[in-house]
Amino acid sequence: MSIGLIAPPWLPVPPVAYGGTETVLDVLASGLTEAGHRVVLFASADSSCPVELRSPSGPAQGVDVGGSSVEVHHALSAYRELGDVDVIHDHTSVGPLVAWAQRRPNVVTTNHNPFSAPYGSVFSAVDQLVDIVAISHHHAASAVGIRIAKVIHHGLDPRSFPIGRGDGGYLAFLGRMSPSKGPQRAIAIARAAGMPLVIAGKQHTAEEQQFFNSEIRPQLSAETTFVGEIGFADKVALLGGAKALLNPIAWDEPFGMVMIEALACGTPVYALSRGAAPEIVTSKATGLLAETDEELAVGLEDVDSIDRAECRLVIESHFSMARMVDDHLELYSRVLQKGTGEGRA
Repeated sequence: MSIGLIAPPWLPVPPVAYGGTETVLDVLASGLTEAGHRVVLFASADSSCPVELRSPSGPAQGVDVGGSSVEVHHALSAYRELGDVDVIHDHTSVGPLVAWAQRRPNVVTTNHNPFSAPYGSVFSAVDQLVDIVAISHHHAASAVGIRIAKVIHHGLDPRSFPIGRGDGGYLAFLGRMSPSKGPQRAIAIARAAGMPLVIAGKQHTAEEQQFFNSEIRPQLSAETTFVGEIGFADKVALLGGAKALLNPIAWDEPFGMVMIEALACGTPVYALSRGAAPEIVTSKATGLLAETDEELAVGLEDVDSIDRAECRLVIESHFSMARMVDDHLELYSRVLQKGTGEGRA
């Protein structure tokens, strides 16, 4: 089949550094192509994903630009340009409203954000026309009153993630400099466990910079280092050398790409049991799920008992590109059958 993928306008596909949605799109587009399907990606002109690219919007706008008018223009352009595909898979926030307004058939959309306001109002308005994908079962359960067509966990290409030996002697934290992501809690956990911590992540917005300068920078030391926003190769090296990834999130994150990226490198994940984390991490087998930061710190005493090969096996068995592609193709086929009058599944 031919599949049109609509990326948000903020970052190229794949992203240079930060960009979870764009990373997922790159893997999905590549995997669908490997499976023998035609993929047309509507994304910023500086995207380098090796599929057919369409983009009237020029270079990426930047993740911190925002502005609904920018995304509306992008979505309108996308639906105008993708009239020659069998299925459109929209990954923007406002695009589903464009599909609904135009009564476009055969449209799938993935919500990468919470189903709470303001995002939930968009999906509740379109769920009788557009097939909505949730990215975890926890995510789907939060979509109260919204019809979810399918839960599809994100995946990655294991070939791009060599298994690391975890011999760097440090813990790792990757994420935005935001209280909700928990870098300040990661520092406290690492110190309580008596282990060095390497922090990587972006701090572009004024809020992120203020938080970093007030809460993170004063705590940096020889044992707590900050390496800034890093690209893919450096990220893989950082994760592969870490004894564990700390993910003390302070919100119910719908998925969490960094957790499967760490596991792909063989690196255990120590996370608070919130959001989708229990669907990704198995305590004592691939890391530790805990209710408190103190439990994570104590649990790190046993980090060397976690089998890194087992961490990798979870990715190959469930969070791989191949599995994600198969799940999407099953949904696309259902959508096309519905369009031929066989009824909604």
